[in-house]
Amino acid sequence: MLLEQTYDKLIAMKMFGMAAAIKERLERRDHQSLSKAEFLGLLVDDEWLYRENRKLTSRLKIAKFKQRAAAIESIDYATPRGLRKDQILELAQNRWIGAHQSILIIGPSGSGKSFLAQAFGNHACRSGFATHYVRLPTLLNQFVQARAQGIYDRLLKRLAKLSVLIIDDLGLASLTDQQKQDLLEALEERYGTGSTIVTSQLPVSDWHEYLGGGRVGDAIMDRLVHNAHRIEVASDESMRKPRPDLKDAGQSDI
Repeated sequence: MLLEQTYDKLIAMKMFGMAAAIKERLERRDHQSLSKAEFLGLLVDDEWLYRENRKLTSRLKIAKFKQRAAAIESIDYATPRGLRKDQILELAQNRWIGAHQSILIIGPSGSGKSFLAQAFGNHACRSGFATHYVRLPTLLNQFVQARAQGIYDRLLKRLAKLSVLIIDDLGLASLTDQQKQDLLEALEERYGTGSTIVTSQLPVSDWHEYLGGGRVGDAIMDRLVHNAHRIEVASDESMRKPRPDLKDAGQSDI
């Protein structure tokens, strides 16, 4: 009876992890010799893990990754693409996030840029950082809709709160003056407070011209390229093609 009351109180206090574990742990034979402090410690660990998993689930939902399986551990180094494993592993330490720096991933279509970006984003999520993935055309459409709905400033503030913003496919289509200004506003709101990952088929040397030059182009370049880590990937064939050799070996084909 006392156990049922304790269980009900845990549920009432929304300590669902501990509530789910208490009955199961009390019945385990290998727990019978545990001290009260050890048993209590395990229950606290159960509650902590439950809450951490809920937070992670929420962060992954907000992130909206297209490739949910993208992970640092799944990056393919066997295919010659010019990837430096030491650079990838260094960035996986997440110090670039704490320093509010950017990662620029440049390469041709099908070279695995989006996978790399989302692998870093997934790693950031699992490390406790709020992350969001979006293709540039989608982001620009969101600005149009937000302006029409009168929530433009709210969108900028939401983007500013993210620890990591992934902007995929910069340079696929020309930008209007308003789109360039919207992009600048988003980057300005995040400058010095958040980190950005950008993927593009265009070499960084062509970005200023793509952005139309002038003061807006200068400002965008300054906020993106300053203190940025660059990853340049090259591939003779698309990484999206089936790779029977890698699948047989149990490796990722990205």
